[in-house]
Amino acid sequence: MSRTARIERVTKETKVLVEIDLDGTGKADIETGVGFYDHMLNQIARHGGFDLTVHTVGDLEIDAHHTMEDTALALGAAFDQALGDKAGIRRYGSATVPMDEVLVRAAVDLSGRPYVLHDEPVLAPYIGPVYPTSMTRHIWESFGQAARITLHVDVLRAARPGGHPDAHHVVEAQFKAVSRALREASAIDPRSAGAIPSTKGAL
Repeated sequence: MSRTARIERVTKETKVLVEIDLDGTGKADIETGVGFYDHMLNQIARHGGFDLTVHTVGDLEIDAHHTMEDTALALGAAFDQALGDKAGIRRYGSATVPMDEVLVRAAVDLSGRPYVLHDEPVLAPYIGPVYPTSMTRHIWESFGQAARITLHVDVLRAARPGGHPDAHHVVEAQFKAVSRALREASAIDPRSAGAIPSTKGAL
């Protein structure tokens, strides 16, 4: 069974291509024009174990918002499409990921019901010259809505005593935790005998 998808999203603001293979080996071909965002999408491929291609051309002369939002929407739609009818998957996944002083917990339910909760501390406004830290929440909201999943992301610890949160570590730990949770939830459960993991009979 092939669990792959290809999504093309074209608007007056962006042109996005996403290809994903849920049963890949973590290979990535990422280019959005936003360097730190590319780094984060590479985390999804590597820690999710997904083969992932993302090519986005957006109106970066305005700002990064449309590029990041539309990429997240296309990625979510591709993830949802690749899951198919979700027969045999584990459905639930969670991960707690440390990154030096930062600790993040992510939990997902591939429920077909989009709902996203995100909790992080106040961070410096930018990572690098282009990535606005205010967009991280919006990325998860956009991805979760398009993927039709329940997603909780909580930054449990963010700074050493007396220090300030390192925005790079806080955001990167979130992407790693979400990726690990998605990997677990989307994995095929050998004990399920191909059944859809819901008493409703559909997700």
